[in-house]
Amino acid sequence: MGCPLSTSSKVLEISKIRSKSPNMSVEDYVEDVVCKDSDIKENEMKVFDLRDVGKVLLVRHKGKLSALGANCTHYGAPLQNSALGDGQLRCQWHGACFNISTGDIEDFPGLDSLPCYQVSLLNDDVKVRARRSELTANKRTKPMSKRDPNNNEHFIIIGGGPSGAVCAETLRQGNFQGKITIVNKEQYLPYDPLQLRPANFYLEYDIDIIVNCEATKIDLDHKKVQLKDGRSLNYDRLYIATGSSARKIDIPGIIMSLIIFYCSLYLFTSSIHAALSSEKHVVILGSSFIGMEVAAYCVGKVASVTVVSKTEVPFEQVFGKEVGQSVLKLFLEKGVKFIGESGIKSCHGNADGVLNEVELNDGTRINADILVMGTGSVLNTQFLKESSIPVNDNGSVTVNEYLQTSIPNIFAGGDIANAPIWSHHNDHGFIGHYGLAQYHGKVAAMNMLNKGKILKAIPFFWTMWFGKGIRYCGYGSFDDVVIRGDVNNLVFVAYYIKNEEVVSICSCGMDPIVAKYAEYISQGNKLYKKDLGKDPFELLK
Repeated sequence: MGCPLSTSSKVLEISKIRSKSPNMSVEDYVEDVVCKDSDIKENEMKVFDLRDVGKVLLVRHKGKLSALGANCTHYGAPLQNSALGDGQLRCQWHGACFNISTGDIEDFPGLDSLPCYQVSLLNDDVKVRARRSELTANKRTKPMSKRDPNNNEHFIIIGGGPSGAVCAETLRQGNFQGKITIVNKEQYLPYDPLQLRPANFYLEYDIDIIVNCEATKIDLDHKKVQLKDGRSLNYDRLYIATGSSARKIDIPGIIMSLIIFYCSLYLFTSSIHAALSSEKHVVILGSSFIGMEVAAYCVGKVASVTVVSKTEVPFEQVFGKEVGQSVLKLFLEKGVKFIGESGIKSCHGNADGVLNEVELNDGTRINADILVMGTGSVLNTQFLKESSIPVNDNGSVTVNEYLQTSIPNIFAGGDIANAPIWSHHNDHGFIGHYGLAQYHGKVAAMNMLNKGKILKAIPFFWTMWFGKGIRYCGYGSFDDVVIRGDVNNLVFVAYYIKNEEVVSICSCGMDPIVAKYAEYISQGNKLYKKDLGKDPFELLK
């Protein structure tokens, strides 16, 4: 509840606020003066204690004073250090965005909105009134409708990942009262990589979830979804967000009885604990984000960790060689072995057929009790080819700025969507990251409800190794890199340039520079190489 207060309004009638919540008692609220009006300047954010019950974030923006939850609802980042944009805050850790006026989550990752508290001014005193439960929880679920049994419309979501989950919630938040069914081929409720909501949440809001059963075909003529168990479901509108699966490389010897974990982070972290021990040797094929995160996770728990990469340094194609070399230096210092410009030619086991070695391309053999495949992914769209839905050669499905496919009433999003990228001149591309997948779910749901919501994708990635957080925003290849700061000690910002335009940036130890860049380009601005002589933070004000 609540709204920002204009500086021209000096008194807010609290009695009117109370009348809006007749079922709440005075004890359910906390109210006090937290600061002076003069303490908060224009475009400034400060955190204050509200009677030791919780913290509130005060923001003055466009002459209005707002009071919000103080921490991001995703992983608790302090929003005082976030990037302030045009009417929204962007979290400096992972890029989640919140509306300053309402606290509503606008971009992801995460699910919940921020509480928005009542503000009043009396002379120079700023008084904040908050619901006690929201102040302690620091998060708020937007109001959601339930199923109307007389509404026979049926919206089906194929895919139980973060994109499908957000789509379902957004439909209910948008007052859709028809039937919602999520079809999930996995045995889990929607996760990201942890379970997003408890089972009773979906029961409460009448969201049906079919688990451990995949869609096999879409009958366009009769508007039916065929399931593997033989059932068929009628649909009025359909959202396809089936994501991707780990790519399985055909290596001689891999069909033996080996301990192999394909690089799905959720599956890996839920399975690996029992397999790790101090005498085991772990080999990771591929220096992808997940591959390097697995290396960081395993080192110190096993006898050795070796990464085998086709590139000379990790992340060379994404971050460039200089940043990649600094990342490599960090991993080597922590005890991870790295073999670049190589690959695995074959796998070898003992007499019982259990893996104990891998052979590299040059014939070298190294100990390997556990092999982790971090060799990319394939899009889960094979079943669409049997359904006359156009699928590109790479497995992606092309959609427009409303996430509509070329087939009426069918939308697609997440990993599989070849969708416009706002930060990259609206050129199409498909990006596998769950923050963007969640945003796709929201936009698709709004357009399934005929809201006319245009996709404005700002890709924002992050990773963490040994306490070092790397942030990255943007998209596209580059022909030049400009670095500011100390890249050798991983305190830097790198600008990636194509045809004199900055197409992406990454940083370490310089938050919230990447979030500021994301806000800057979200407002239609562009950054060019000629601008980079300025202070990194100053040029993005």
